[in-house]
Amino acid sequence: MSKVIKRGYFFSDERDFNQKSLPKLYQSAYDYYFLLNREYPVKGALTFVGNHYLLSERQRLSLMRAISSKKDIENRKNKQITNHIENRTVFIDGFNTIITLEVALSQSLLLKCMDGTIRDLASLRGNYRVIDKTEHTIMCIGEILQQYHIDKAVFYLDAPVSNSGRLKMQILELLSVFDYDVEVNVINDVDRVLQKLENVITSDAIILDKCQSWINLNKTIIEQYENQYFFIDFENAEQLKSCYL
Repeated sequence: MSKVIKRGYFFSDERDFNQKSLPKLYQSAYDYYFLLNREYPVKGALTFVGNHYLLSERQRLSLMRAISSKKDIENRKNKQITNHIENRTVFIDGFNTIITLEVALSQSLLLKCMDGTIRDLASLRGNYRVIDKTEHTIMCIGEILQQYHIDKAVFYLDAPVSNSGRLKMQILELLSVFDYDVEVNVINDVDRVLQKLENVITSDAIILDKCQSWINLNKTIIEQYENQYFFIDFENAEQLKSCYL
């Protein structure tokens, strides 16, 4: 039996993201959103809000990943593809997509973000290992792509990250049962490549801002089992504002 690993679990999350902490967290999120909309620098705005509300590092990270300016949100949503991707080639940000789904299957913290994506607080930092949830995660991706009737799936994995070669072989092996072609590229600069493409599957904000079009695959997968997962919901700005009332 393989060892059970909880991807993205952090012991302090039960304190930092419990029901008692949410009003302060949502107030700080709305203040951060307010500053971003007035073009304050991201780092400075986050430091100001974090210090004002005495936020932990994990709480600050959640704001940085979940909150975006109205301008950025509109730009991303205008490029999002929500249907008619049959017979297309999709380009997948491999670690970004797989890790978020592993976090979901681990019952660790997920963020419903303002731009409609679902993100996590897991930090890759150059190290990755295949865990007991990895196979299930890859098959979830494979099955939803089969439902979309795509022509080809091209995965990109970061070469400097440990075990990228092993993950490549597992993706190719597991997805060989589906009707579409699969390619896995292990390269040094995944973000730069994906920023130039269309039909990109990722939740990485920098890629979303620059790519031609994108598909919100993780949200589609995760929402099928939404009640099973640990979410903090930052998606609705008016909900955040209501914490002041």
